[in-house]
Amino acid sequence: MHEPKYKRIILKLSGEALAGDNGYGIEHNTITSIARQIVELTEIGVEVAIVVGGGNIWRGVAGSARGMDRATADYMGMLATVINALALQDALESEGVVTRVMSAIGMQAVCEPYIRRRAIRHLEKGRVVIFAAGTGNPYFSTDTTAALRSAEIEADAILMAKKVDGVYDADPKTNPNAQKYTRLDYIDVLNQGLAVMDSTAASLCMDNKIPIIVFNLTVEGNILRAVMGEDIGTYVGR
Repeated sequence: MHEPKYKRIILKLSGEALAGDNGYGIEHNTITSIARQIVELTEIGVEVAIVVGGGNIWRGVAGSARGMDRATADYMGMLATVINALALQDALESEGVVTRVMSAIGMQAVCEPYIRRRAIRHLEKGRVVIFAAGTGNPYFSTDTTAALRSAEIEADAILMAKKVDGVYDADPKTNPNAQKYTRLDYIDVLNQGLAVMDSTAASLCMDNKIPIIVFNLTVEGNILRAVMGEDIGTYVGR
């Protein structure tokens, strides 16, 4: 096997990805499949950090839209990401991978506090690190968390795992004529409002020259293909 193109990555998983076809909660076969794909990365020496969302349990924006205080709704969403992170940790450790959950909100009974130098040390020792609770602040998405943590740990790339095979100029589920992009510049994502990540996260990636690979998580082996630099999905960068 060739050397991986990216040696240290952030894998961005939406909460919905953990729900599989159920749409809600955590689907056992789905999370086990994700864990096994991550094991493949660790076996070839890739340092893996993960940012996981919480949309399969609670979405802060949805709560706010129904009249809930936005900050409160966002904190609830952060706690949902911790639930997902612990479930993913359990799945990974069942596969024999040493894993650490690091939370931006202190909850020492169940996970470590996020400390940049400690996170990097875990990665250097071959441990998978899962970043939970977003940035610890309301009004910021887990996309922004992925961009921020990627800059902090000097990751080589962000792998955006989606349920579609890349970035399109329209929703491919509703528009059969939607065209897929194979390569984009950061500024294209911002100017066109493309559904890669929110504008704060995209700007942070642009400023720090962090490439983004958007690909289909539901195809077995795609995480490894993305790390090896195969042309799957959409590449965002310069």
